[in-house]
Amino acid sequence: MKRTLYTNEYLMFRDAFRRFVEKEIAPHHAQWEHEGIVPRAIWRMAGELGFLCFEAPEALGGGDVHDYRYHAIVAEEIADAGVTGIGFGLHSSIVLPYLLCFGNDEQQQRWIPRMVTGEMIGAIAMTEPAAGSDLAGIRTTAVRQGDHYLVNGQKTFITNGINSDLVVTVVKTDSTARHKGISLLMLERGMEGFTRGRNLDKIGMKAQDTAELFFDNVRVPVANLIGEEGKGFYYLMQRLPQERLDIAVVAVAAAAAALEMTLRYCKERTAFGQPIGSFQNSRFKLAEMHTEIQVARVFVDRCIEALNASELTAEEAAMAKWWTTDLQKRVMDECLQLHGGYGYMLEYPIARFYLDARVQPIYGGTNEIMKEVIGRAMGV
Repeated sequence: MKRTLYTNEYLMFRDAFRRFVEKEIAPHHAQWEHEGIVPRAIWRMAGELGFLCFEAPEALGGGDVHDYRYHAIVAEEIADAGVTGIGFGLHSSIVLPYLLCFGNDEQQQRWIPRMVTGEMIGAIAMTEPAAGSDLAGIRTTAVRQGDHYLVNGQKTFITNGINSDLVVTVVKTDSTARHKGISLLMLERGMEGFTRGRNLDKIGMKAQDTAELFFDNVRVPVANLIGEEGKGFYYLMQRLPQERLDIAVVAVAAAAAALEMTLRYCKERTAFGQPIGSFQNSRFKLAEMHTEIQVARVFVDRCIEALNASELTAEEAAMAKWWTTDLQKRVMDECLQLHGGYGYMLEYPIARFYLDARVQPIYGGTNEIMKEVIGRAMGV
């Protein structure tokens, strides 16, 4: 089915970003997976070419482009190429909007220009060792003392955790309250007492630096409070639908890429004197995956249109995140199976796609939580 979401203007942008990925990222990604991190220089290159922070105001160096389709194209191309170490989406589509929506003029002028150029890399720190989907259960505290907060606690599984310079950090400014005690503070690289733990060894997405963060009496200026004290949970809930749509966009694009490589393999690989794709089981599996991916893409494209119109609901974003990431996981499993023994070898891209996909139903709120969101919206 022909997609109607992207006109020629967007296709030109897609071609430009695809060339950037093919030239500057894909040839090096295997090495970055071995090293467990993407070099900061690639962020500066992306910034120079205008591939970061599209929504940033022109006065702050951005394009002032408020159209989620550009974020979606970046996510799709990264997923299609399997270069999962690139954390541009988190930086531009998740961190930047917190500053644009809830930050004040001084904060925006202080941080956004260097986010646009890639000089400063953004991250968001929600998850803790004892608190994941239940954000009200976080234990990191921020106690106000005059013109600063004293922050203590730790975070884990933080994407861009090693490279990040700016970390939107979820803290408790009132430990006696649950949701109403949550605030957002921007912690900056170099603050005394702010340290990073190990670069976590994951089963997939090896090139994406994912780290533990530790806060030991970190003095954070009150000027780094994003929005109002006690409003952090409200801000998070307002921004989570876009984050979950980001995940859904990646899920569909990665599933489509895996299917395409598997289709090629099934046409080339022979058994019993004929291509394995010509056997009924293979043909049916390919047909099923092709159909489900097409159906998922239509829904996700509609969600993108709804987000652009400020109409995407938390329920719809949860539907998209749950359905597409479960689909992605099934597709990767079926595609690996169709590759046979070669699918188990890391030299074949499908093996990496399979491993990279497993986290998708977990982060951004587990898929079990997504079903809770949907069920509650139904009144049950």
